[in-house]
Amino acid sequence: MQAYAEQVIQELRDRFQTNTAKAPPHITLQAPFDWPAARLDELNQCLCDFADSRFPIPVLISGFAAFAPRVLFMNVRKTADLLKTQAELAETLEKTLQIVDFKSKHRSFSPHITVASRHLTPSLFKTVWAELQSRSIEFEFIGDRLSLIVHNGQAWEIQTEFPLQITPERQKTQSY
Repeated sequence: MQAYAEQVIQELRDRFQTNTAKAPPHITLQAPFDWPAARLDELNQCLCDFADSRFPIPVLISGFAAFAPRVLFMNVRKTADLLKTQAELAETLEKTLQIVDFKSKHRSFSPHITVASRHLTPSLFKTVWAELQSRSIEFEFIGDRLSLIVHNGQAWEIQTEFPLQITPERQKTQSY
């Protein structure tokens, strides 16, 4: 799936001069936020604790979709597991670190993998969207980690990955 997303991003860049944020293809569970570098250990610990108490989850991608007229993306299905994980992460970040995304409190979570969001005029959007919406894609994989993606001044990069740790074997020994 990752390779396919990168291929589509490159194809659209080459053919239509579109672009995306300079980041690896990903599903955003928490909108970007400012965080002081001096408190990075605290953020990492919070994410580690969260991931350590969660199951890997199935992720389903089905077709392309759009936030007209500016964003084209691979459509990530809103499964119960994904919605629960996102909501619990937002709640944990708010309660533990007072990180609040006020915009998402007023709109529903729309999981997606962006393939074009920059340099799209309305007419170019229509052209590219007409082509993408006819493509049939289906991917299923296990989401087995959270990634902390940080901006280095030029691009977004994965700084730390946090494996989702609970396995069926470990669940038997876990007390709630």
